[in-house]
Amino acid sequence: MKKVVLLGDSIRLIGYGPLVPALLGDEYTVWQSTDNDRFASYTLRNCFEYKAQLETADVIHWNNGLWDMCDLFGDGPFTSKEDYVALLVRIAKILLSYCPKVIFCTTTPPRPAMWGHSIDRVREYNAAAVEALVPLGVRINDLGSTVCADPEKWVSAVDNLHLNEDGCRMAAGMVVDAVKAALAD
Repeated sequence: MKKVVLLGDSIRLIGYGPLVPALLGDEYTVWQSTDNDRFASYTLRNCFEYKAQLETADVIHWNNGLWDMCDLFGDGPFTSKEDYVALLVRIAKILLSYCPKVIFCTTTPPRPAMWGHSIDRVREYNAAAVEALVPLGVRINDLGSTVCADPEKWVSAVDNLHLNEDGCRMAAGMVVDAVKAALAD
């Protein structure tokens, strides 16, 4: 039985995360925190708490970004792009020290009506993340580009930020495909 670890913010916690275990089936065991891993710095901190789960994983799939990219006060995102990328690199190196198969899932954009967020910022941060993580050997699940192509199709009209039911199912399918591809290599 292969062990899959899912880390990430609410896009995982209330989005694709609950759907992935059933889609993977009985050949896999899935561990994921019941906590929202929020900011990349919070995930970095929790890599210490999750060590026992991470070092026994066959593959780790992780996402961060929505919290980091949010600009609540109009004075810039909580985490600068440079700091965000540096945090992702630190997380990736830690995860790779536990498990050789690590997948980073790019951040999903909001609907255009969502305040504090920007689809252009999501694209910019995602591009910088991919550029920094791929040379380390991190695989990319480009969920962000899929949702960026049509956020109104995939993102909830209720909160303009989280995936809707179709978006959750689509994302879960992409996670499962990325996990299976990583394990097949």
